[in-house]
Amino acid sequence: MLNPQRFAHPLTSARRLWDARLASRMVAPLAESWVTPNHLTTLRLGVGLCAAAAFVPGRYGWSNIAALLLVLSNFLDHADGELARLSGKTSRTGHWYDLASDALVTILLFIAIGVGLSGKPGMDTDMALLSVLQGASSVLLGIVAGTAIALIFFLRMRIEELHGKHAAQQASLGGFETEDVLYLFPLATLSDALAPTLLVASICAPLYAVWVVIDYQRAVRRNRRMAAGIAG
Repeated sequence: MLNPQRFAHPLTSARRLWDARLASRMVAPLAESWVTPNHLTTLRLGVGLCAAAAFVPGRYGWSNIAALLLVLSNFLDHADGELARLSGKTSRTGHWYDLASDALVTILLFIAIGVGLSGKPGMDTDMALLSVLQGASSVLLGIVAGTAIALIFFLRMRIEELHGKHAAQQASLGGFETEDVLYLFPLATLSDALAPTLLVASICAPLYAVWVVIDYQRAVRRNRRMAAGIAG
């Protein structure tokens, strides 16, 4: 029989993310099974890679399928963490595997969207009209967004190494965090608005990366002060 205390979350229910709450309920029956968090991480990685691949053709139907797979992948990203918490099957290797999967899926996602858009007749011209950089291709915008996100993931991992997982938590509001914007992708694909979505990502991701760089520098300085205090 499962111990109710094992399901206690360190955060209050008011502060928990909505998708994390749902994921916790869904994976609870797996807590005493042979299924491990790494199994769910691998499933999440596979679904995420399929989502990226489905964006490559650049067709309306495939893009909508890709968006649904992306939503499922993003949800599974919470499921593995919840299973680790409930079952006690946590490991440093599993944690890094989860973070690496997050980064890979997100980076490839935006690059795949750019590749798909570049294959549409006249799409690069449309993107140039939308972009503040005249002549910027959709592939270039995807690379810019993906590279910025890669930097964000790397710096968040470094901050976590310095000051713990709580220090690297994303900003949240109303039970939703920054990366939950991925749940809105079906709206972008249904309305055939992937081009402006990619443009916004190529602008906002670098700006957010700058903020994370500043936050990382603060974490490094704080770590140095703490080390100096201990040495003194």
